[in-house]
Amino acid sequence: MRFSAIQRPVPPSLRWILPFAAFMAALAAAPALGLSPRVELAVRLLLPLAAILLVSLPVLSFRPRYALASAALGAAVFAIWIAPDLLIPGWREHWIFQNALTGKLESSLPLESHSDPLILFMRIARAVIVVPLAEELFWRGWMMRWLIHHDFQSVPLGAYRRDSFWITALLFAAVHGPYWEVGLITGAVYNGWMVRTKSLADLVLAHAVTNGCLAAFVLATKRWEYWL
Repeated sequence: MRFSAIQRPVPPSLRWILPFAAFMAALAAAPALGLSPRVELAVRLLLPLAAILLVSLPVLSFRPRYALASAALGAAVFAIWIAPDLLIPGWREHWIFQNALTGKLESSLPLESHSDPLILFMRIARAVIVVPLAEELFWRGWMMRWLIHHDFQSVPLGAYRRDSFWITALLFAAVHGPYWEVGLITGAVYNGWMVRTKSLADLVLAHAVTNGCLAAFVLATKRWEYWL
């Protein structure tokens, strides 16, 4: 199925950037609108999802080349993400992780939302579907190539240049706030996997598995702070 809107000519970069821009805009603006938790979560889910469906489908592939390896990589990244906090009590309390630049370690979900099935469903859907698609389109699909050459379409997916690789990893880390150090490792791992596979679908799958494992961990342990 194709949506008529995606057939219209759009700037090439927009197909790769718009879902992430919509995601970040909803993340920043929704809390200031005084919406109910359900409506706020719906905005954060549906705005970037609409951008994906209406604009980005032509550049997406849903056929990973290395499905098992990508899923295993995603699970390994999940383990990396939670390891410091499990191995070193109080690790995330250090000022280097919580400060004026990175923000405080607190969940975006209000306490009363923790037992709301609809809110939890939307939060999981955002983590497992929207975030992997929006972020991989932007970080590995667009930025890694755009930093190599501003005519990014002339640069194949997975092309490697050291500055592009590490700038993308650093910026990926920066948007993960108090989890910046595991965000940096994750960004480097995902970047490396893109260089290896040349496949956006494999990155989306790995990212979805990471976030799915983290969602299961949050629900099982009630460690809501992992859902910023």
